[in-house]
Amino acid sequence: MCGPMLVDAGTKERIAAFNATFRTVSASPFGADDEIGMLNLMTPKSCREVLRQADAGKIVDLALDYFVGMPSWAAGGDPPFQMWMTHTPGGTVVDDVMGVGRSQNELITYSGDAFSMYTHCGTHLDTLNHFGYDGEVFNHFHHHDHLGSRGWTKNGADKHPPVVARGIMLDIPALLGVDMLPSSYGITGAELNGALRRQKLELRPGDVVLVRTGRIKSWPDPTAYMVDSPGLNLDGAKFLAEAGAMMIGADTVSFEQMPTEDEDNWQVVHTYLLAECGIPIMEVVDCEALADEGIDEFAFVGACMKLRGATGSPIRPLAMPFASR
Repeated sequence: MCGPMLVDAGTKERIAAFNATFRTVSASPFGADDEIGMLNLMTPKSCREVLRQADAGKIVDLALDYFVGMPSWAAGGDPPFQMWMTHTPGGTVVDDVMGVGRSQNELITYSGDAFSMYTHCGTHLDTLNHFGYDGEVFNHFHHHDHLGSRGWTKNGADKHPPVVARGIMLDIPALLGVDMLPSSYGITGAELNGALRRQKLELRPGDVVLVRTGRIKSWPDPTAYMVDSPGLNLDGAKFLAEAGAMMIGADTVSFEQMPTEDEDNWQVVHTYLLAECGIPIMEVVDCEALADEGIDEFAFVGACMKLRGATGSPIRPLAMPFASR
């Protein structure tokens, strides 16, 4: 069978998308205290089964490196990635910050550095408190009650578990016979289903789904990569959410089609997936090695930094192809 797996009634009850109301924050099907949404579909049994099938001798790194000058989301005035040296070998000899004297400082080559960045920079995760509606985020956590001076107390990156799951990569440029999707292209549910059929894949509840647009081929040219990204439109997002996708990623910085087709909501896909469906999002995921090597079904492993209350975090996603694929 190729395409989305038929979802039975019992599983539908655990998929927030089936109870979503347009432009309204959803209650979690996993209870009033839930902060991870659809990641609850991951179980010890499912993790063991995925790793049992994985070829650990072949690991594909899906993350890009961080460097000064890298393209990053700056439309809202957020800070870019910055990195600087806090200790250098020669400076340590001059400054003697540790108070150990010149001879030790000349013997020991000491280097150290620091960095700062917007949490939605580079290959990263969007957590369920990143976007919502009318002051609330997923599972009806309101900013009046759960947002302090140091961040959210709910749905933050610190609550996000390490993810081990079956992953699939849907190659939309290959489906359409192009190297890269054009600017502002909106990926529909029909195209996602077409990719599943072309690649002979089944989409199952609890999967991590990566959507390739090819845009990352233009990395790190800031204009070519950042402006008017192709991506999922609302129809495409609904297709994946209702099929039970647990987490969805793409190779663009905006994840969704930009600009959006919705005149009233400039982040229509983000708000739908995060606030209505409880599905975390990954952005700037490098799918090119998967595409080049024909790997479209794999064990996905990824963990973000445990940044307390944060709306996003760097993540290092890895793919290990299934031995039988």
